[in-house]
Amino acid sequence: MSRFPKITNTYFMAIVATVGGMLFGFDISSMSAIVITDQYIDYFNNPSGLIQGAIGSSLAAGSVVGSLMAGPISDKYGRRDSIMFGCLWWLIGTAVQVSTNGQGSLIAGRILNGVCVGITSSQVPVYLAEIAKRDSRGRIIIIQQLAIEWGILIMYFIGYGCSKIPGPASFRTAWGTQFIPCVVLMLGLPFLPRSPRWLAKVGREAEAIQTLADIQAGGNKDDPLVIAEWEEISTVLAAEREAVRGWRKFFANGMWKRTLAGMSVQAWQQMSGANVIVYYIGYVFLMADLQGDINLISSGVQYALFIIFTTAMFFFIDNTGRRTLLVYGSIGMAVCHFVVGVLLGTYSVSVPEGVGGNANVVIKVTGAPAHGVIAFSYLLIIVYALTLAPVAWIYAAEVWSLGTRATGMAMAAVANWLFNFALGLFTPPAFLNIKYQVFIVFGVLCIGAAIQAWFTYPETCGKTIEEIELLFAKGAPLAWRTQKGGSRLDAQIQAVLERKERGEEIHVEVHPDLKTTTTSEVAKETV
Repeated sequence: MSRFPKITNTYFMAIVATVGGMLFGFDISSMSAIVITDQYIDYFNNPSGLIQGAIGSSLAAGSVVGSLMAGPISDKYGRRDSIMFGCLWWLIGTAVQVSTNGQGSLIAGRILNGVCVGITSSQVPVYLAEIAKRDSRGRIIIIQQLAIEWGILIMYFIGYGCSKIPGPASFRTAWGTQFIPCVVLMLGLPFLPRSPRWLAKVGREAEAIQTLADIQAGGNKDDPLVIAEWEEISTVLAAEREAVRGWRKFFANGMWKRTLAGMSVQAWQQMSGANVIVYYIGYVFLMADLQGDINLISSGVQYALFIIFTTAMFFFIDNTGRRTLLVYGSIGMAVCHFVVGVLLGTYSVSVPEGVGGNANVVIKVTGAPAHGVIAFSYLLIIVYALTLAPVAWIYAAEVWSLGTRATGMAMAAVANWLFNFALGLFTPPAFLNIKYQVFIVFGVLCIGAAIQAWFTYPETCGKTIEEIELLFAKGAPLAWRTQKGGSRLDAQIQAVLERKERGEEIHVEVHPDLKTTTTSEVAKETV
């Protein structure tokens, strides 16, 4: 891929890389749009309870495997090439799904797709965090969430359209379209540069400086921003090379705080229960007595809302604190869960044979309570789209050091996918057994997320990813006393400008120990 010309516009790089997120979105709604169709129910023998849970959660099971392998692959071969490796798994998994002859092969295909999603969901945010400027890092990473949501919406309506095709060709055609975004991603990746921070990490300093200059300053290596940022990167990396090695580095010397933050924020994103709505919105709306095309179209509205409100956050994410969104978003989602749970618990009637013949849904409400369930299901997704959906990926990508970021983000993704798997497996049987109480459970978990975010997540907005390390260091301020902004990089850039005004010739030089010096400093050392 080194022979291809590189395009270093940050937004172009983000859009191409985040097609990896679109793969995740495609796979989510490849099931949610299909599971309530007659073609799926007839061909797979009306799977319910644990069997449907296994089909739904098999993607997450594969994603755990993919996340576990992603860190070492990314550290050795680079962020960009690890994403390309993930695409190969997607092609194989999609082929298996399209040719499925029963529940077993469908599960196998989704597991293989999941390996790809595990790799891309962990390494795309790493790549984006390492190429983005500090004042636009949130916007860059939020493109990943938008790509997921566009994938969900596009695939959902492809599935809706294919539901009009009789027989198994219905879902085979829908699942076959999953090849398209993967091929687009594989064609775009060769035109992306490698991460400058990964290049520095593996000792390719000259290439790292040039790539950093290309991204940040149109190729000008003497730009004050490039000089100041390279000083931070090289200083931090030199210190990390003297630090603890192996798995101990994720827990020693206070590093456990970052490991806890990165993994727990991803776990809470799943335990917030939003994916109950995203994955099984068709079931929830069956409980509200919406059936047939009305159910499918109403479910599609949810995905449109998801995109609209995440897009709104694109313009505000770097002006709003991460902590604020995580804390108050969790509280808002808890309220929505409690309202849905209370409405279903108070007004539902039992339907033992299954609403609309679907064995997974055995209660329903009608009239005003049904309208309330629909409204607060939509509101839950709106709050999620504004808060936990994008911020959990941003925060998890920010908190790691350069030496731990690839594997650390992979660990965070493992936490995400383990809980995704558990909840995907748990939800269909839970709808059968504890019914409306599912939403009460998720409401309580959202309160737990808000409490932890308040006490243990320092504010990272507006700081370089090197500066974020200080927020977790010994003697750092308590999490609830940290504020957004206040980056020291501005002062460093100003210092470089002042030195240039005094006539000093300043540019970045590469040294074996990765300590950055200027030409004036070299002269002093020579004297």
